[in-house]
Amino acid sequence: MAQNTYEHGDDANEDIRPYCYIGQHDSARSETLSDLQYGQVLNAGFSFVTTPVTNEHFRQRVTELASRSISELDKSEIPSCHPDPIVPPLTTEDTSLFPSPTTGGLIAYSSPWLDLCSGNAAVSSISRQVLNLEIAYANFCGVRTIVIPGPRQDSIKAGNHQGVAQYARAIQEALVIGTRLNFVIHLPMYREPGLEEQTDVLSTTVLGENGDRSQPQGEEIDIFSSWDTWHTIRSVCEYDSRLFAAVRMPRMLPGNEVQTRWFSEPVQYLTFGPKSFQTNKAGYPSLTKRHQDMIMTYMRLKIAPYFMLYDVGPEVKAIEEQIEQLAAEEFPTLSQAAQQPKKHNHKTIELNRYASYLRYVESQQQPVSALEQATLTNFQDWLQSPLQPLSDNLESVTYEVFEGDPVKYNQYELAIGKALADWSHQRKPTSSPTGAVVIAVAGSGRGPLVTRALRASENTGVPVQVWAVEKNPNAYVYLLRQNQMVWGGRVTVVKTDMRAWKGPIVGGTADQPEHGQVDILVSELLGSFGDNELSPECLDGIQHVLAKPHGISIPESYTAHLSPISTPRLHADISRRSPMDPNAFETPWVVRLFQLDFVAQRVPSHERFQQAWEFVHPLPQSTMDRIEARRSGGVVGGGGGSMAGGVGANDHNSRHCHLTFVCRDRGVIHGLAGYFESVLYRPHASNKELVELSTLPDAIDKKSKDMISWFPIFFPLKQPLYFPPDSELEVSMWRQTDDTKVWYEWTVEAFMWVSEAQRVKVGASEMCSSRQVACLM
Repeated sequence: MAQNTYEHGDDANEDIRPYCYIGQHDSARSETLSDLQYGQVLNAGFSFVTTPVTNEHFRQRVTELASRSISELDKSEIPSCHPDPIVPPLTTEDTSLFPSPTTGGLIAYSSPWLDLCSGNAAVSSISRQVLNLEIAYANFCGVRTIVIPGPRQDSIKAGNHQGVAQYARAIQEALVIGTRLNFVIHLPMYREPGLEEQTDVLSTTVLGENGDRSQPQGEEIDIFSSWDTWHTIRSVCEYDSRLFAAVRMPRMLPGNEVQTRWFSEPVQYLTFGPKSFQTNKAGYPSLTKRHQDMIMTYMRLKIAPYFMLYDVGPEVKAIEEQIEQLAAEEFPTLSQAAQQPKKHNHKTIELNRYASYLRYVESQQQPVSALEQATLTNFQDWLQSPLQPLSDNLESVTYEVFEGDPVKYNQYELAIGKALADWSHQRKPTSSPTGAVVIAVAGSGRGPLVTRALRASENTGVPVQVWAVEKNPNAYVYLLRQNQMVWGGRVTVVKTDMRAWKGPIVGGTADQPEHGQVDILVSELLGSFGDNELSPECLDGIQHVLAKPHGISIPESYTAHLSPISTPRLHADISRRSPMDPNAFETPWVVRLFQLDFVAQRVPSHERFQQAWEFVHPLPQSTMDRIEARRSGGVVGGGGGSMAGGVGANDHNSRHCHLTFVCRDRGVIHGLAGYFESVLYRPHASNKELVELSTLPDAIDKKSKDMISWFPIFFPLKQPLYFPPDSELEVSMWRQTDDTKVWYEWTVEAFMWVSEAQRVKVGASEMCSSRQVACLM
């Protein structure tokens, strides 16, 4: 039997896997299911069912109205002045959908015969009115979601953009009417023949036009045209948070470029018809390995799409007959019961084969790790304001989140251990009279790096003297307790801003102490973009305590990297925030980017992720001397600095980059994704590997696998930037400073080649600036 074909395994309950919801849709259904029919469909393995809002009686009424209106319009003396026909209100004969306890569990499906894209004014007006009637009535009945069949032809076809624009305008109006509804536009992933609605549209019925505007056989298929139509609709509707897409799955999946494009969109349903499946050797429906991989990718989303099976059964009539047969067997009359022998082979309704197969695919997913459950999944595409570590004192829970990542601290411990081993091997002089290597942890927080420094000393056998420097008075108390309870008094805790610290006390008196230097300076001041939490400025300020010439900074260097991305969900989220937060679109947000599309291609000399700039520590002494001269007013001519209001003391930390990204396929970008890489320590021996950290998607597994301490940073654009095929995106970004704060400015331009030697600009974003939310020094 079908339900026994795909086994979940005995240990399925031991692992936590994402759960999928499977719905049933019948494109030929014209009446709402009765409660009994609804229950039987659920028993066949489905979680929800679709229902039409109106029936065939209403369709006939509307068709007659459309025919009369077109006839009157043809006879009108001045057609442009002829009033549009008015669709009468619904009656009890027009619908079988009524408010009930089960209505909230139904998914409404708008009439597929509507032709919102029709070039005939009467037909398009009637279709729009009918849609509004269905929306208003579904909203009244308590339905929460309505699926609306999308246009049957895309705007990429010459002369058809008016139709898609009309459709988008109708959806925009419907959103105002259905205030409590979520709207789902049903579109194919691409125009594979056979994926469209089979019902004739209104223009075909009353005008005899070819209403099937699907892809003609033999014609080349544009695999992005369906997405183009969706982009037009949601752009007209201004990325409304109640507007979603339902994607019809083709039998042949396109390339990853199309799949990732749809993955970045707010997809509410993945819909599968009989043509999406193939038959396996046992005669049961199955999906290709690529389909299964795609499903598993979607299932890792925090809000995963539902699955909808259409036109694959079960047949409602067959269910009714089976129910009658079961009723006759289970509830005979008293006389019949006395005459019939007892039966034990009662028939039951079988699970739907297609739903059973999707349950099998669900069971084949990798279990969700404990880390994903607790941290990563909850943070998917969740906007967080960047930290202000210098101007704000962080709370203990914030430190605790950082400390929950063992990978980062393992790398730091490895870097400190190698630095100590090299120091001992090279017999470098130390800054301590006892011969111990002096380590200072700048910005100690709750002390995880201090613990790792002590452990590295124990593992290498190199004695150390550790100083923990922290400005947060609350964290300072915690560090003192750690020194008593965990470190055994081996650490000297100092409460001060690291930039004001004069170094370890090596002698003198309480009033006039003598300060020494530090051999190894360790810090974890890196932000999501490397420098966005003022690591350069902080390490510049404490560099004076580093011993010369042997002093070591961990990290030694870090680089910032960028890539343009499409992320409609984040754009919609920021749009909702912007009325209350005028700086929402000019804030660099920290976010675990997950549901996105990297639009750039990997081509020679133009990588998908490109380096914006680099910072190196410690700085040359000549640079430090110039900084001090500017700060003290010793620059000839006064020195105004690169920004008005400053003396230029921090100009050496300003940066600028201009990057070119190549985009083969057309698309839209909503901002820039920012990442960083860092060299914590470079071993003395050239044949030894660097100790590194990386958040780059294509390098993190090699350099710091499973590290979660830093989520990427997102630089949004105020308006989405659409670009045509074979475009180049020019990204310009600046790291600006006026000696009191640091901020970023960014802009993107799109160019298209028109000849071998000439490009034309086809679009550009506004200049964005985070100056109003700058990081304070």
